[in-house]
Amino acid sequence: MKRLFDFTSSLFAILIASPFLIVTSIIIKLESKGPIVFKQKRPGINNKIFNIYKFRSMKVETPDVATDKIDANMYITKSGRFIRKTSIDELPQLFNIIKGDMSVVGPRPALYNQYDLIAKRTNENVHTAKPGLTGLAQVMGRDDITDDQKVQYDKYYVENQTFILDMFIIYKTIRNTITSEGVKH
Repeated sequence: MKRLFDFTSSLFAILIASPFLIVTSIIIKLESKGPIVFKQKRPGINNKIFNIYKFRSMKVETPDVATDKIDANMYITKSGRFIRKTSIDELPQLFNIIKGDMSVVGPRPALYNQYDLIAKRTNENVHTAKPGLTGLAQVMGRDDITDDQKVQYDKYYVENQTFILDMFIIYKTIRNTITSEGVKH
């Protein structure tokens, strides 16, 4: 049932968001050199590595680390600030959902090189859930909470997944996106 919801809602979202996808692609291409969409290795279900898709909001020469580990302001493009603040950079992940790499709701996938976070999640069995476009840790603090808090929220989600919880997370995601709550970079 969850896979059917993921597939149909993502397909619908792509159709509705297609003007944003096109305009964002044009703006990125006009503003800076490099690809419109970039792929980044992330651990998926059972820590199997997959390529996540995102609109490029940073310069091509940006180090491949979490943005809290660098001075992100040095690397974010002008349009990238808006793209990230509004989470438009995440829209290409709808294609990851259609492919089956991700779910609409689940623990957000860590970067492949966030070894401590991956280990903590593995110890709490968070890795047994398909990663999500949005997740409980994102709506409960995103950039404002520690990795340990994220792991605990993700663990709670994995142990208590329901359609109602997913709908709550989707609602909070929309609300937080509109208000930019929890976004630092």
